[in-house]
Amino acid sequence: MKNKKNVNIITLGCSKNTVDSERLMRQLKLNDFNLIDDPNKAETVIINTCGFIEAAKEESVNTILRAVEQKKKGKIKKVIVAGCLSERYAKELKNEIPEVDAFFGTEKYEGILNELGGKLKRELLGERTLSGPAHTAYLKISEGCDHPCSFCAIPLMRGLHKSKPIEELVKEAEFLSRNNTKELILIAQDTTDYGKDIYGERCLHKLLKELSNIEGIEWIRLMYAYPSHFPKKVINEIAQNKKVCNYVDIPLQHISDSVLKSMRRGVTSQGIKKLVEEFRTKIPNVVLRTTFIVGYPNETKDCFKLLCNYVEETKFDRIGVFTFSVEENTTSFILGDPIPGKVKEERKNILMEIQKNISYDKNNKLIGKYLNVLIERKEGEYYIGRSYRDAPEVDGEILLPVENTDIIFGNFYNVKIYDCNEYDLFGKIRK
Repeated sequence: MKNKKNVNIITLGCSKNTVDSERLMRQLKLNDFNLIDDPNKAETVIINTCGFIEAAKEESVNTILRAVEQKKKGKIKKVIVAGCLSERYAKELKNEIPEVDAFFGTEKYEGILNELGGKLKRELLGERTLSGPAHTAYLKISEGCDHPCSFCAIPLMRGLHKSKPIEELVKEAEFLSRNNTKELILIAQDTTDYGKDIYGERCLHKLLKELSNIEGIEWIRLMYAYPSHFPKKVINEIAQNKKVCNYVDIPLQHISDSVLKSMRRGVTSQGIKKLVEEFRTKIPNVVLRTTFIVGYPNETKDCFKLLCNYVEETKFDRIGVFTFSVEENTTSFILGDPIPGKVKEERKNILMEIQKNISYDKNNKLIGKYLNVLIERKEGEYYIGRSYRDAPEVDGEILLPVENTDIIFGNFYNVKIYDCNEYDLFGKIRK
C-alpha cells in the first residue's frame, strides 16, 4: 500500500512558479507529508501549471492528462492542479477534465493543504524547501503586475502588483542563508516596481541594501527589471554595492517606436537607448541581458530590420528571443496573428545568429582574464560554474577540466579563462 502522505509536485513554467512550489513543499513537510520525485510512487500528484503562452498552456494540459491517465490506471489516487493555467481557466478545466480532484489558482497554499488534510502554518510561509542546489535561490519580491502590455496575460492570472514587505523578504533570505544559499536571484513580474504599493514609492534600492547585510549572501542578482521609469537609485545601488552583481536583466521587447507603442510598453526607443547608455556609464563592467519579441502583428520588415541593426550596434551581453503568441483577453488579441509562424521563426533565428557572433566576440575578450566562479556541478570531464555574468538556466556557463577532487560544489573559486565558444567559457582554477 502506498503511504497516503506521499506527494509529488510537478512544476511547470517560470522561476516564479518554482518559488511557489518550494513554499508549498515546505508547508507539506511541516505537515509530515513525504515529497516524492517519482509520481508513480506518490498517492497525490500536484501540478503547478503555467498559462503564459500557447506552448506553455499546451504543456500544462498534456501534463494534467498524463496524470489523469495514471489515476485511471490506479497508479495515482489524487490529482490536484494549481498555478497560472488553473487561475485563468478554472471553469473550462473543470468541465474538460473532471477527473482532476481539485483546482486551485496561484499561491493557494491553504486550500491545497486543506484538501490534503493539512493546515497552513502562516508564520512559516517564508520558509522553503529548495528544488535545486542550496547555494542558489530565487527570491520572489512581489506578485502581479500593473503594466498594460498588450501581449501579456500575467495580470489576468497573477493580478495587480503586490509587494512583499522588506522585513518578510529579509526573514526569508536569512532562512535561505542559514541553509547555505549564497546567491539570491530577485524575481517578480516587474522588480523595479517593488514597494510602490506598500511604501508609496519604488524602493528596490532599499531592499537590495537590506539583503546585502545578510551574512552568507555573496551575490544578489536582479532579474525582470522593467525599462519604463527605471529607478536611478537602483542603478547607483548596483554600482556601489559589492554584493549586488553588476548584471541587469531588462526585457526591452523591441526598439521600433510603432511596435513599442502598440505593445503599450510605456517607453520609446530613445528612452531605451538612454537607459542602456546610463547602465554602461554608471555600472562598471555591467552585463546586460534582454529579451525581444519578434512577429508582433504590426512588426513590418522595416521594424524588424531596425531591431536587427539595434542589436548589432548595442551588443548586449545576452539576449533571448520569443515569437509572438496571440493570447485571448489581452489587448493585442484584436490585432490577430497576421505574421506566419515560419516568418516568426526565421526572424528569431536571424536575431539569434547576430547575437551568437556578438557573444563569441565578448567571450573571446575574456581569455586571459580572471573571474570569480561559483562551481555548481560536475558533468563528464568538466566542473560547471557561473560568474557574475551568468544567471542560471538562461545564460552561458564556465567549464573547468576535472584536474583535482578538492572542488566543493557551492563554493567560489578564482578562475583563469583560457578558451571559449559562442556561449560558454573554459577556465582553470588559479593555484
